[in-house]
Amino acid sequence: MDNDSSTPTAAGPVPAKQHIRKMPVNWWLKKPAYLRYMIREITCLFVGGYAMFLLMLAARLDKPEAFETLLASPLAIGLQWVALPFAIYHSVTWFNLTPKVLVIWRGEDKLPGFLIAGAHYAGWLAVSAGLIYFAMSGGTDG
Repeated sequence: MDNDSSTPTAAGPVPAKQHIRKMPVNWWLKKPAYLRYMIREITCLFVGGYAMFLLMLAARLDKPEAFETLLASPLAIGLQWVALPFAIYHSVTWFNLTPKVLVIWRGEDKLPGFLIAGAHYAGWLAVSAGLIYFAMSGGTDG
């Protein structure tokens, strides 16, 4: 008797064979949307690396000299200049994607996507302005 996916056995149905389509290594270079997707995914590495850097800084907060030395090192300054555009690209593409995955209904109508993305951009701007104000005013010193 031939077992196919519809013929049950003592252990249950036999799973169907998976068809895995062969993809070229450079599939993501074929369309601009695919390239933007891959760039966005790569930005996660830089955002994660910067998060690790912030954890290293936080671990040195109780030692002001070590904190300042790490923050002023050329490697740290370079990391921040490299991470900034990647973090901005990551944030912008995330906020632009949000209306596609966060659909808000008001009765029978969908809330327009630009309002959803706009709310995220407004929040980003408000938090950034607050952090800049906090940093420029001397933090908790005054």
